[in-house]
Amino acid sequence: MSNAIAINVAANTNLPGFRGPIYPDGRFVYLPIPERKPTTETVPTYDDLLAELGALPFAVSDEIRRLPVHLDPEFAGYPTCSQYTYGDDHGLKAGRLSDLEAGDSLYFYATLTCHEPPAGLETDSPLEWITPEWGAYIIGEFRIDHVYDTDACAELTPEARQPVASNAHCKRDPFDPKVLVVGTDDSRLFDRAVPLSSPESGVRANRIVTELSNDSGKGPWWRRPLWFDTESTDRLRAIIAGRRSI
Repeated sequence: MSNAIAINVAANTNLPGFRGPIYPDGRFVYLPIPERKPTTETVPTYDDLLAELGALPFAVSDEIRRLPVHLDPEFAGYPTCSQYTYGDDHGLKAGRLSDLEAGDSLYFYATLTCHEPPAGLETDSPLEWITPEWGAYIIGEFRIDHVYDTDACAELTPEARQPVASNAHCKRDPFDPKVLVVGTDDSRLFDRAVPLSSPESGVRANRIVTELSNDSGKGPWWRRPLWFDTESTDRLRAIIAGRRSI
């Protein structure tokens, strides 16, 4: 019996001022938000990530490129990442995440803007569910291995942090997570996004939100955590498996 939570992550129109792109065939680019707090070590910049991710379908200023990134969540295989961790310093969200157990799912969703692919990038046939302007999409999943709740995070000594030392919150000065989540090797950054918005409008939630999650789909639902009970988690996993391989 597994449950799931989906939370909003990644670049947006506030930080750093643009959303990551999604292409008509469902492929996308995960871009984290900027790091806004001091760190104990040098962290990657947007320029470092883009050097490995390749060209984007829009220009990014030199000022933005020089900004350090808050690379959270981290996915093994993504530039500069070798494992699956997520941290959060917000008490309300941390409480929800602390309820997750081994075998549960933590989904990450992002608002993405539809673009034609950059020159030279070959794409597949367009998909009918891509929202014309921007939409909310699930971009990855952690199958839960371990969750450090608020009390456990507070008790982590520098030596005990080693299994999660690569997480962005563990690199902050001071160390600030209220929850830390570690994913198993079955975790993934998806190769194709899974829509949460309707094909017509980004603000209109589709049935994953309105029928499977605890959210009404009213108001700015795309900023809120979405909770899925056991039955809904099974259905969501089946929907995702049918759209692309995990």
